Amino acid sequence: MNKKIKLLTVTLLATVSMAFAQNSKSTWPEMKTFHSFMSSTFHPVEEGDFAPLKAKADSLLITANLWQASAIPGDFKPAETKAALANLVNKCKALQKAVAAKQPNDKLKTLITEAHDIFHTITGECRKADD
Repeated sequence: MNKKIKLLTVTLLATVSMAFAQNSKSTWPEMKTFHSFMSSTFHPVEEGDFAPLKAKADSLLITANLWQASAIPGDFKPAETKAALANLVNKCKALQKAVAAKQPNDKLKTLITEAHDIFHTITGECRKADD
């Protein structure tokens, strides 16, 4: 009898945990990784410091590609998210090429700002509405 109560308790807890997990926003590790590179490059540029962007442009592109290749969580709109991620990768490619070509800082600022805006489109507009 004691084993049945324990089994029932574990089953009930697992069911409640799964139900809660389905209702909460998902975690997307690749998005978090990209965000860490985006924030460490974009925010210094806002203050006029382009060194982090120039040093991490390759990493920003790599993490954008990894994010694009990852599975889209269920609480995101698949078509919109896929399209926005493709735009983000293209913008990061352009940014990486501009850094490699030693383009002027104003050009780099425009590109990182556009990439930042796309990032926020994904994290905001591409999410499904809460029911």
